[in-house]
Amino acid sequence: MKLGTIQYKGKPTAIIKGSDGNPRLLSRVCEASNLKPIHNLLDFIEGNNRTFLECIEKTNIDNIPFISDPSLDWLTPILRPSKILGVAFNNKELMKQAHFDPGVPNFFLKPPSALQGNRKPIRLDPSWGAVIPEPEICAIIKKRCKDISEDTALDYVFGYAILNDVTSHGLKFGKDSVAVTYDPDMAREEFFKWRRLHGEDDRDMYYVYHTRSKGADTFAPMGPWITTSDEVKNPNNLKVTADLDGEIFAEDHTSNYRFSIQSCIAEASRYFTLEPGDIISFGTTGKGKGRFPRGHKSVLMGETVGIIGISIDLLGRLENPIEHFKQ
Repeated sequence: MKLGTIQYKGKPTAIIKGSDGNPRLLSRVCEASNLKPIHNLLDFIEGNNRTFLECIEKTNIDNIPFISDPSLDWLTPILRPSKILGVAFNNKELMKQAHFDPGVPNFFLKPPSALQGNRKPIRLDPSWGAVIPEPEICAIIKKRCKDISEDTALDYVFGYAILNDVTSHGLKFGKDSVAVTYDPDMAREEFFKWRRLHGEDDRDMYYVYHTRSKGADTFAPMGPWITTSDEVKNPNNLKVTADLDGEIFAEDHTSNYRFSIQSCIAEASRYFTLEPGDIISFGTTGKGKGRFPRGHKSVLMGETVGIIGISIDLLGRLENPIEHFKQ
């Protein structure tokens, strides 16, 4: 089952994809299934139960009038999740560059206001420096959970979608970073284990706050569809391809993640109570192709225009044009 959200008659409205590939209003499908109409996907997720889904699945969706695809005004599938968690450096190729492997997933947050729908622009100021796309798979949590195990983590996933974790390294290492030198009495051993020291007196600390650099408006394009988890038997076995105007710049596989999807969800739940509709994005591709030897890092969005496309097995394709502005 594939579900999305569009702007329809001035309101955010949930849709469902028929077997013919055309979208229908979820509310009409619910009515045809003798169910109470549902208009947004968070309500659908929170009310998710096997009986409800079986009623939907038994309905011949293709008999219900569809909406013409060219007329779709896409929104992100989940409009206001309580949080969006990202996993940093979760790729075996990228981890090779780390001074030390932390042994656990590294997390950061993106605000819900960063979300952007399919076909909508990624807007950035070229003065923000090296702004790059990061093609990723994300999971949408279906029920509240805390301190769950890896063995049960996937049971808490409603479905999967494509997310572009747009990142500005110019903002990250400019406005979002600060370096300090600790006084000897304040320098604790655990403060420095994550990097190589440059001499016995090296007490420099580097603070990087992934806020503007990860969370600016439009820096989290997502969708167009959520594919329910029953259709994705193994999320750790999906091909990820990204292109600029059709020219592939990254081609990788979720099997190359340093930490599996269930491992990331379980680890996140040890620190954050996960709520229905929460989004966890699991890390970017790491392998380049053609004239993009460094993959997504070779695509400097502040120096080019075009359409960033991301395709993931079973999930579909997300497209967003690059748009420049002056702040």
